[in-house]
Amino acid sequence: MSKTRTFIAIKATDEVRNCALATIKKLRGLADNIKWVAPENLHWTLQFLGDVGDAQTFEVCRHVAQVAAEVSCFTLHADRVGAFPSTDRPRAIWLGAGEGSEPICRLQGLIEARMSELGFRSKQRRFVPHLTLGRVNKGSHAGTALGHHIAGLEGLEPSAMVAEEVIIFGSELERNGPTYHVLGRALLDD
Repeated sequence: MSKTRTFIAIKATDEVRNCALATIKKLRGLADNIKWVAPENLHWTLQFLGDVGDAQTFEVCRHVAQVAAEVSCFTLHADRVGAFPSTDRPRAIWLGAGEGSEPICRLQGLIEARMSELGFRSKQRRFVPHLTLGRVNKGSHAGTALGHHIAGLEGLEPSAMVAEEVIIFGSELERNGPTYHVLGRALLDD
């Protein structure tokens, strides 16, 4: 049985993608050891599932559709830049949601609970709605300087999007970065 590296997410709209790309442009020259996310891959991750078998993918899609039907469409505002684990030691740089974060957190919690019923492990940390912009390569010494610049981007011009669907993505890791393909779509309630 084949398995596909799978995650559940909301795809970024053009407006939020443009905000993300403008932020990347501001940060790009600060360190050369960051792997920036390709524009077409920008998304709000709800849950990473790992390797999922073909038969279980059908169940994942069915359960995500049931959850999505219970949640109304909502507006997300991408309005801050941050880093994991912190801006002092950035490993992943992200664009985060401020206003509108309550519904995405609720949606994520419902999906995570439903996926745990299918045997997928839930994260034991608080969910932070974000789009990953880039990952700092291991062994990098750009962390502290980069962290100061990230902290200086707090006055980011917010961009908004309406979340209308949840997508189940398959991911293939390739030399130039991951390629995503849609395994399933689930519309949120109007």
